[in-house]
Amino acid sequence: MYLMLLGAPGVGKGTQAKVLEEKFNMTQVSTGDILRAEIAKGTELGKLAKSFIEAGNLVPDNIMIGIIGKELDDRDLIFDGFPRTLAQAEAFEMMLEKLNKKLDFVINISLDDKIIVGRLSGRMICRNCGQSFHLQFAKPKVDGFCDLCNGELYQRPDDRPESITERLNNYHSKTKPLINFYEKKKILVSIDGDKDSSEVFKEIVKVMKGKE
Repeated sequence: MYLMLLGAPGVGKGTQAKVLEEKFNMTQVSTGDILRAEIAKGTELGKLAKSFIEAGNLVPDNIMIGIIGKELDDRDLIFDGFPRTLAQAEAFEMMLEKLNKKLDFVINISLDDKIIVGRLSGRMICRNCGQSFHLQFAKPKVDGFCDLCNGELYQRPDDRPESITERLNNYHSKTKPLINFYEKKKILVSIDGDKDSSEVFKEIVKVMKGKE
C-alpha cells in the first residue's frame, strides 16, 4: 500500500505517520527527515538543502524527486511532506507508472493557519534523539532537556514565526493545488486536523479500511 499525507506544515502529518508505522508495519518516507539527516552529516546535499530550508523556501523539485526515487519498493509506504508542488506530483505519477505502482490513498489533514502558527512556534526538538516536545501541549519534564535521553532541546530555524509565515505562504501557493490534483483522481479524502491526534488517526484508519 502507498499512502500519502497532505497538509500544511504543523497539521500533524509526521505524528500520524509514526503511529501508522507502528500499527500497520508501514515505512514512513519523510523528505524532511531525510534532508535533516543529510544536513546533520554535512553532505553536499545537506548544505544545499539547508540554505533553502532556513530561508523558509522549498527545496528544488529535482532534489526531492531524486530522494523519493530511491525509496520506491515493495514496502507499504507513507509519503509525508512529498510532493509539495504540482511538478513534483506529476513527476511522481510518471515514476509510479514506470514501476507499475500506484497511490492507494491521499489523506489531506486540514487546519487553520492561526492554529498552525501556535503549534509550530512552540515546538522543540531533541538534538540527540529527535524526540519532539511542545512548550504548551507536551512540555518536557525539565525545561530545555529531553525526557527520553536528557539531550538538549532546540527550536528548528524553520519553526520560528517568520519562517512559519513564509512556509505557509509557500504551501498555499505551491502545495495546496495538489488537493485539486488528487481530487480529480478520486483518491483524496480530507480530514479535520483540529482534533486530538488519536481521533485524527481513527479517521485515517477508517479511510484505509474503506469505512464511511
